[in-house]
Amino acid sequence: MQVRGLLLFLALILLAATTEAGKNKKEKAKKDGSKCEDWRWGPCVPNSKDCGLGYREGTCKDESKKLKCKIPCNWKKKFGADCKYKFESWGGCSAQTGLKTRSGILKKALYNAQCEEIVSVTKPCSSKIKSKSKAKKGKGKD
Repeated sequence: MQVRGLLLFLALILLAATTEAGKNKKEKAKKDGSKCEDWRWGPCVPNSKDCGLGYREGTCKDESKKLKCKIPCNWKKKFGADCKYKFESWGGCSAQTGLKTRSGILKKALYNAQCEEIVSVTKPCSSKIKSKSKAKKGKGKD
């Protein structure tokens, strides 16, 4: 009977200790959080070259923070990684320039980024002619 009481007492102490540890973690999270609500975030600046992992600096009154961010290496650097656009289909090929064109309308500006409302992009016309369908070998032949 005394052994059961001792085990129960140890279990209660262990439970109390883990509860205190959980409270300390919550208090640390609250200390890191800011009461400021009007954060101004700068662009994502890559650590090296012009894409990849980097940091974004933010300021609010006299506070400042750095957040980790990432610029995809295949992204259109002209628009920035914080401006998201909805693009229409590619237009026809211009015989004069040899380029296709399409435009995009701003869908979302992340971190209050300064983005153009409408953007236009071009790409070279494909020199290959794509066939609509190919006949399968060995089928349909007499």
